[in-house]
Amino acid sequence: MTLGKRLAQIDAMVTADYAHIWDCCCDHGLLGAKLLSRHAASCIHFVDRVPALMHALEAKLQHFYPLELPQPGSQSGPEPSPPSQQPLPHWQVHCIDVAALPLQQHPGKHLVIIAGVGGDLMMQLVATIHKKHPAADIDFLLCPVQHQFALREQLIQLNFGLRTEALVEEKQRFYEVLLVCTHAVRTQDCTNISAVGEQIWQSSGGAQTKTAFGYLEKTIRHYQRIQRGNAVDVQPIIQAYQAVTVSAAAES
Repeated sequence: MTLGKRLAQIDAMVTADYAHIWDCCCDHGLLGAKLLSRHAASCIHFVDRVPALMHALEAKLQHFYPLELPQPGSQSGPEPSPPSQQPLPHWQVHCIDVAALPLQQHPGKHLVIIAGVGGDLMMQLVATIHKKHPAADIDFLLCPVQHQFALREQLIQLNFGLRTEALVEEKQRFYEVLLVCTHAVRTQDCTNISAVGEQIWQSSGGAQTKTAFGYLEKTIRHYQRIQRGNAVDVQPIIQAYQAVTVSAAAES
């Protein structure tokens, strides 16, 4: 299974010990299947609102990842089952709105992945989920296709913390990927979220530096066009991005 650069980056940022991972707006389920293959959580949940898509996905999952439940008493012996006989990771398919995730039915630490949608919709979904489950142990892994600044401002207002963030370029499009935690579970490894980003501008050199400069220039031009349209004053946003410094590690 080969993922594109965007999904591969999202997959690479899933490292914590989650009980449940929710692959929202999962489309054909490529990301969730990769997470399922590498046992990234006790249960991978595939979520989308399109019935035909989810029926097809469920059929594929049943074929490639059949749900195998241990028989009563099968683990009572002194020796564990060989790896080839171990039950496969569990998965569930949900044909529901992302805002209606039944997190309360599944105890444990959750990772909610939302990618491939606009920042406006993403903000609505994050706010709704957080409002319904204010004390739940949830991380969000977010990759909006636009309105990144507005999304970051909302996360700041919600007092979320940043675990890590990344910038990726795929097919001449730039994507920010943010792994954030709610204020209910903020720990010392969570930092404050920047409205324009911090880690995404710290590159290791080479292509990564080129990507950071390209994204910064494109973003500034975008807001400058909005400013010239006089529809809304975005000069403070322009100045915030103009103050960004791309730092590249010295190449040996």
